[in-house]
Order: sequence, then C-alpha cells, then structure tokens
Amino acid sequence: MNGRELVTLIASPHDLRFLVAGFLRLHGFVDSVCDFQMLSVCEESSIANVRVRRELPERLRPVLTSGCGTVVTFTVGIPEEEKYDALLSPLRRKIIRAAEGMSVAPAAVFRLMEELAGRAEGYRIHGGIHSAAVGDTDGNLLLFAEDIGRHNTLDRIAGEAPLKGIDLAGTMIVTSGRISTEMASKVTRLDIVLIASRTSPTDIAVRMCDEAGITLLGYVHGGCKFTVYSHPERLGFFPK
Repeated sequence: MNGRELVTLIASPHDLRFLVAGFLRLHGFVDSVCDFQMLSVCEESSIANVRVRRELPERLRPVLTSGCGTVVTFTVGIPEEEKYDALLSPLRRKIIRAAEGMSVAPAAVFRLMEELAGRAEGYRIHGGIHSAAVGDTDGNLLLFAEDIGRHNTLDRIAGEAPLKGIDLAGTMIVTSGRISTEMASKVTRLDIVLIASRTSPTDIAVRMCDEAGITLLGYVHGGCKFTVYSHPERLGFFPK
C-alpha cells in the first residue's frame, strides 16, 4: 500500500478485491471508495497493490489476535490504550442511536440465517469454511460472503458494499462464527444494528455491543430459538 508492504492475509482465494477493500476500510486506512486511487489484485500471485489518498503513519502497530489463523489488526493514529474507546466514540454512538427506533422481528433474523445456510455451498462441499450475510431489517439478503476465516467474511462484506453502492447502516448481519472482540468492532464500524451467530460471543464482545447500541444474538438455531446478549428491545417484544 502506497509502496509499502503492509500485511499478509490468510484467506480463501476468490474475490480478493472485496477482501482487500474491506480490510483497509475496517482498519481505518480508508473511509470510502473515493479514498482509493488504485486497487489492483494479481490473481496469479494473490498480491494486492493499493494506493490511497491519505498518508500512512511512519510506524504502524500491528496487533496479533486470536482467530482463524492469526488475525492482524492495526491502530492507525490511535494509541493502543485508547483503541476500545475510539471504537465507541461519540460520533459512532450518535450514528447507532439514530437507529434506536428501528425494530427487527425474530422471524427476519431466522429468515436471514436460513439464507446463510442455503448459500453456504463451500461448507456443504468440504466444511472448514465460515460464512456471513447482511440483510435489511425484514430479513431480505443484501450481501453474502464465504471465507476460511470468519473475520475475513466481514471484511469481504465491508469491501463489497461500497464498491456496489450499498449502505450497511441500519442493517443486520448473521454469521456462522464466534463473535469475538474483533468481530464486534468491525460491526460497530459499519453501523450495523444487529449481529447474530450460530454460536457464542465473548464477554468483551457483549460489552462492546451493549455500549454501542447493537443487538447481539447467539446460538440461533432451528428457526425457533436464540440467546439475547444485548439490547433486546430492538426485537419488539422485550421491554426497554
């Protein structure tokens, strides 16, 4: 990026342009499509060459976290001790609060989760792959992604959406993977109002979603049950 080697990602080899764009967006290197001056991916070598408008910091601090393989995050201009608070800045809280009047029916969550299962062709063929899907609050599918890494599925969606002119604010996302701190922070950056998983969240992910105003659901199974971890009022039948 801008002539500097940035990172090596472990990922599935398809649609790498979406993966690269979303990774850079969710790590603060770009905010919109307009920030890209060049985005090129060589299919043979899987090397991405990117040029962006903003200057890169002289020293980038990669942080290695748990996940599928080793997950790399960056703090771009944000001291590490301030990273958590930065993710829940007043601006983002204001954006999330703007969606407080929105409600999501449980049937819509189950509908989108069924879409996720129906489109997870890679998992049906050979297993060992994660998937994620974004939909509107009625459960209509907007975007779908598969990747060997659960974090990568969110990066892919974050990159595909602006390249296709899709605004993710006020939407919901369902995922096959565990919801970790990194997964929660990605959703916070995208102004998504609900995230649901087939499995569990971590305790810090629950805290982040609660403070950001995001409804967090786990153990969504069978079209009939789930566990609510934060902001149940958005589901309509829970009191505020």
